[in-house]
Amino acid sequence: MQSAANPPIRSARAREIVAAGRELLEAEGPAGLSMRRIADRLGIRAPSLYKHVRDKGELEAALISDGFLEAAERFEAAGSLTALGEAYRGFALAHPHLYRLMFQGPLPRERLVPGAEQRAAAPVIAAVGGDPDRARAVFAFAHGMVVLELDDRFPPGADLDAAWARGLSSLAP
Repeated sequence: MQSAANPPIRSARAREIVAAGRELLEAEGPAGLSMRRIADRLGIRAPSLYKHVRDKGELEAALISDGFLEAAERFEAAGSLTALGEAYRGFALAHPHLYRLMFQGPLPRERLVPGAEQRAAAPVIAAVGGDPDRARAVFAFAHGMVVLELDDRFPPGADLDAAWARGLSSLAP
């Protein structure tokens, strides 16, 4: 079984397809993420993609897995709960379309790199003293704050840094 630290080896073409998908997603959002657009970007015919990536769902699962692994690296380097909050917010604001793909709608866990989601969660669980319920509360707070910020739902002049600090301190062990 593959671990999150050693994701399954994708063919070189599959890695190109996922990378092109990530570029389109980051630049244009979910509307830009189509197999035809990826094929055009790579200079190949769309049916050729399916030799390397079974369907759009597999592509999205690869993007989500990569997102979890990328976020995990940031979270592992963070350490404290405050630094984790900053890393989480920074990741979401830097990659809003990927973030939404990762956290909106049902999660296709059966298609993800084994252990990717758990690796991203582990630093949060550790930062709250190993309490998975407190870690879920931290995630719910952070996710809500990020989505409201991405959707520009806070009033002008709201001190979001202070809100993050207050929320995280109230959830700290």
